[in-house]
Amino acid sequence: MTDKPVVLGFDTSSRRCAVALLVGADIVGTKSEELDRGHAERLFPMLEEQLEAAGRTWSDLDGIGVGRGPGNFTGIRIAISAARGLSLSLGIPAVGVDLFDAMAEGTDGDALYLLNAPRGAHYTQVRQAGSAGEITIRSTEELAGCPDHLPIIGERSSEVSQVLSRTANPAAFAPAAAIARIAARRLTTTVERPTPLYLRPADAAPSRQSVPRILP
Repeated sequence: MTDKPVVLGFDTSSRRCAVALLVGADIVGTKSEELDRGHAERLFPMLEEQLEAAGRTWSDLDGIGVGRGPGNFTGIRIAISAARGLSLSLGIPAVGVDLFDAMAEGTDGDALYLLNAPRGAHYTQVRQAGSAGEITIRSTEELAGCPDHLPIIGERSSEVSQVLSRTANPAAFAPAAAIARIAARRLTTTVERPTPLYLRPADAAPSRQSVPRILP
């Protein structure tokens, strides 16, 4: 790895396909698109566009950073699969970063962090005094039981802060940029293959019909 690591970070865990390129300590480019579908088809063109804009190629990369969730089941699988494939083909490490770590990047950490969950709920985590609490799924009303002195950071934070009469603060970095920064720091340690962070099973269920017999 060079003194100025070159790291691609990306996230497809929501209705967003976001990428960022880090060179040394600097984010040299970011791109984010809101997508209802088609993350798999759009991700690699966006990664290539980001590299080309910075005058870089795949061979310049020292590592990959990928958002591992929580979030959309399919989106997380797309991102993790892409990161593992790039790691294998390029011979570089891929680092999984949970999105609560990404939101806390560049802040003092003390906050109520939110990510969108299905059916209008929130993936939530309380961080204070250097400790990260359990990641849970809560409705907006259930968030009233969280410490009321903490600011709210994350998706729909402005909306939730108005309901709960609390302060909303922006994250210091966009998700993909934060993922790239965190991944670059972790490249100097032993890196395990990225794995998905799921808090609930997929909505799709296996068929209840018996498996057809395969003839010899």
